Amino acid sequence: MTVAPTRPPADDELPDGAALPVADPATTRRAALRLIRRDGRAFALMLALNALAAGAGLAGPWLLGRIVDTVRDGGGVRAVDRLALVILVCAVAQLLLARYARFVGYRFGERTVARVREQYVDRALALPAATVERAGTGDLTARGTSDVTAVAETLRDAAPEVCVAVVQALFLLGAVVVLDPLLGGCGLGLLCGLVAVRWYLRRAHTAYLAEGAATSALAELLSATAAGARTVEALGLGERRRAACERAIERCRRTRTRTLFLRSVLLPAVDASYVLPVAGVLLAGGALRGHGAVSLGVVVSAALYLRQLSEPLETILFRVEQLQSSGAAFARVEGLGGVRRADGTGPAALLPRPSREPSPAPAATAAPADPLAPLSPVDDRIDVTSVRYAYATGDDGPHPAPRDVLCGVDLTVRPGERLAVVGPSGAGKSTLGRLLAGIDAPRSGSVTVGRVPVAALGPEVLRRQVVLVTQEHHVFLGTVRDNLLLAAPGAGDAALRAALAAVGADWAEELPEGLDTELGAGGHRPDGAQSQQLALARVVLADPHTVILDEATALLDPRTARHTERALAAVLKGRTVIAIAHRLHTAHDADRVAVMEAGRLTELGTHDELVAASGAYAALWHSWHGRGTPG
Repeated sequence: MTVAPTRPPADDELPDGAALPVADPATTRRAALRLIRRDGRAFALMLALNALAAGAGLAGPWLLGRIVDTVRDGGGVRAVDRLALVILVCAVAQLLLARYARFVGYRFGERTVARVREQYVDRALALPAATVERAGTGDLTARGTSDVTAVAETLRDAAPEVCVAVVQALFLLGAVVVLDPLLGGCGLGLLCGLVAVRWYLRRAHTAYLAEGAATSALAELLSATAAGARTVEALGLGERRRAACERAIERCRRTRTRTLFLRSVLLPAVDASYVLPVAGVLLAGGALRGHGAVSLGVVVSAALYLRQLSEPLETILFRVEQLQSSGAAFARVEGLGGVRRADGTGPAALLPRPSREPSPAPAATAAPADPLAPLSPVDDRIDVTSVRYAYATGDDGPHPAPRDVLCGVDLTVRPGERLAVVGPSGAGKSTLGRLLAGIDAPRSGSVTVGRVPVAALGPEVLRRQVVLVTQEHHVFLGTVRDNLLLAAPGAGDAALRAALAAVGADWAEELPEGLDTELGAGGHRPDGAQSQQLALARVVLADPHTVILDEATALLDPRTARHTERALAAVLKGRTVIAIAHRLHTAHDADRVAVMEAGRLTELGTHDELVAASGAYAALWHSWHGRGTPG
């Protein structure tokens, strides 16, 4: 495996620029408006029902004031009963309308949450692999779990309740002003305690973003430590990792203490704002009543309206904290839309999905006339021209810029050719494989397939052209069939069995339920060799024209690896195969051999030609055969 000469990041930080981006407030607002427009009718219906429910709720206090004035003026029981019956009817109407409004709101929230989750998955799968590797899986996992969950809870619970509360508050305030402008002005003036909300809002968004970033950093650190637990133990890094975890936990504590302080200022001010308007209206109303400016019923109605105002205000202010937290979470979720592709041409998640229909005959140039149309290679030839590449390590910091790990590499891989790339560890073989597969883009120079830059191809087009298979593999939860159908969803059982046979996975036929056998916990647990064979079977099913094998059989024993490579060679006959390996029998069977040394391509030719040249490859070959280098 290639060892890139890069500075390892500190235990408790990512390299500069490695973190996934966060959407700015304007982008977040536009994304929220897009989600509302997607289900605009339900949103409008929710607002209309809330308005009707709030209107029905206004009748109670006003009619109660009328009852007070009627009794004071000597009205009879029948008049009071009629007013009380109207109050009952309005209360029932308000209950039914509010219930249906919440029902519509919850349905709107669930549909919108589903869209957010689907969009997040689409964007996460479209991320360049190099971006995920630099940022780490902790940040991506935190955004896809805790952040998406926070957004979901807000859309499902908080958003409908806040909509109801806002409409009710506006109607109640309007009713107080309509009853008597003086009492309305007094009540509104005493709501000035809500200035604490403005103070809170100006600081909360930044504080919650910092809390989310600290949580992601802690998740990444814990994930990396758990995944590499054996290495940490073997190298005696336990104390160092524990100290790094303690620093990350302390950062989380500081950010959460900051948000807790903001809430501790907001909530007491809000509690005072509930009581002061009612007390003020009663005092002012008493004075005005003494001068005959208002009736007793108007004072009672105004006080009841302001007392009712406390409930929607409490809902709004209680949910403000959740809205700020989920707003920051939504900005992090939406930030994936700003990740640019490896070649810097645009957001990875916003690329048009290419058609699977055959491309028309190519013109003189491979670039399409429409700059937004997906690029399509004109043939299967791969050209590497003057390529230089260096791994990013945070050049803005105090550390020197890294040296190139590929230095002016030139290479042409002909369609249908079997090319072996060999060389010592750290020579740049795996890095070259990543560039050929479009995972990374060169710092300078170009890597093209069919005269189109590999890094400029959309994911679906790219994977029909080039597939990289490394010694790192993954078995997904599900059956053997589920794992294979990822590469070819429409494949039948015969094709799946043929792919398994092609890579020598005879063990699959011996499983108790065959292709329907569950893999993982509670089912069959494949070992490293079986997992790698599943990955190779997926390559056979994917059917790309170029396959890059980066030590793809490293976990197999030599006899099984030889058998698997020969089986793959038969299956992949007529396709381009680029094999990166330390086992030189792969080079012996190849059409040509490329030798990498210190980031440079030093030798290129057939096995016999390079052995006869008595150069670096000849030395490797004779050393591998244990015969020593000829003098």
